[in-house]
Amino acid sequence: MSDLVLQMASYFFYGLHSFLIFFNLLGWLHPKTRKANLITLFLTFGSWVLLGYWKGWGYCFLSDWHYQILRKLGEEDHPPNYVSLLIEKITGLSPDPDLVNWFTVGFALLALCLSLWTNLRKKT
Repeated sequence: MSDLVLQMASYFFYGLHSFLIFFNLLGWLHPKTRKANLITLFLTFGSWVLLGYWKGWGYCFLSDWHYQILRKLGEEDHPPNYVSLLIEKITGLSPDPDLVNWFTVGFALLALCLSLWTNLRKKT
């Protein structure tokens, strides 16, 4: 695969993954996106927990695919979680991966609770 195709694939994953993160966190806000938000949250947690049972806690297949592309582009030294990678790319800072994991899981759980609440409450 050419470097141009790999670069394009890398940008695609940056965009897709960033969109998914923001959608997971905020998709419950709008009534038209609440069901889709709940589905993407369940898929995210399913990847982290169910696939994580075999691949390691917090496993994300999107991160795995993007990291494979980054390795082919010669980027070998990347953080263990994708949110840390995004923070590094955007700010140049290297945050503590454990702290980022805690915040990532905490905000994802909060978003899941809010999504469940908005999807399951009685409509008046």
